[in-house]
Amino acid sequence: MNIYDISQKAGVSIATVSRVLNNNKNVSEKTRLKVLAVMKEEDYQPNAFARGLTLNTMKTVGLLCADSSDPYLGSAISYLEQGLRAHSYDSLLCCTGYEQSQKEKCLDMLLSRHVDALVLIGSNFIERNTGKNEYLYRAASQVPVLILNGLLKGENIYSSLCDDTEAVCNAATRLLKSGCKTPLFLYRADSFSGTKKKEGFLKALELEEMDWSKDQIVMSSGSIRDVQSLLLDIHKKLPFDAVLASDDELAIGALKFAKTAGLSIPDDLSIVGYNNSMLSICCDPELTSIDNRLEYLCNTSVSLLMNLLNGKTAPDKTVVSADIVIRDTTRKDF
Repeated sequence: MNIYDISQKAGVSIATVSRVLNNNKNVSEKTRLKVLAVMKEEDYQPNAFARGLTLNTMKTVGLLCADSSDPYLGSAISYLEQGLRAHSYDSLLCCTGYEQSQKEKCLDMLLSRHVDALVLIGSNFIERNTGKNEYLYRAASQVPVLILNGLLKGENIYSSLCDDTEAVCNAATRLLKSGCKTPLFLYRADSFSGTKKKEGFLKALELEEMDWSKDQIVMSSGSIRDVQSLLLDIHKKLPFDAVLASDDELAIGALKFAKTAGLSIPDDLSIVGYNNSMLSICCDPELTSIDNRLEYLCNTSVSLLMNLLNGKTAPDKTVVSADIVIRDTTRKDF
């Protein structure tokens, strides 16, 4: 059963059936009810793709993330999907990995599905080499592009992010004031977010007029066990007394290190994570962590998208401030 069959059985033109499907007001109530009755009788379900093209909206938003198994990215996907569904929008998810070619391929695939907007989850989509961001500008010429936890300026590009620099600066300052003398900053990569967090750590050292060495800035993209081994090696040369990590998984690696090294937490070693994920309460002792308010950020992003898709204006940058959730891996005077 197709639209042609419906029109024949209802005794109206195909154009009239199309107007009924699209809630066009230029159809009499009597005709509309007759067409709907035939559709119900035949259990007719209109093709969503064809209807979307007619209405110039698929009521679908494309989501891109590097790796949905990452706790932070997985939570963001869940919050965004729930928020979009509440506004009767569907989601199409692509997990791109970290290779540039795959990011571009996934984005082009979503555009070919005629999505109404794109949400890029994570700062890894923003490249320092501006030429590598050209595919994002091309996408923004077709649909609104929203970047969660990243910043890129451009027409029809919108950014929602936490002030990572200030968040890490506040946490590092509190570590220093609680008596820590040699803190380590542990992060994964010089992505947009990673760079901003590192800036916050260095800002705190400068404000507190602390001497520091480049050995206190440690990059590791490895597993929890890899971080544990790395810190064991570093501690032999540099007996640090605090670790501020750019995510909770790295912080758990620091916690494993402390157990192996026989260090008391938090007296010998204070640890602060980032994201306030489920991991922060699945360890013993429970982890002090910076809460970048991901759920609020995602809900704000969905509201921004709805404004755009309804023809309203929206700010090109939304920045939220983080909180710190204090648990058992920092000193009482933290």
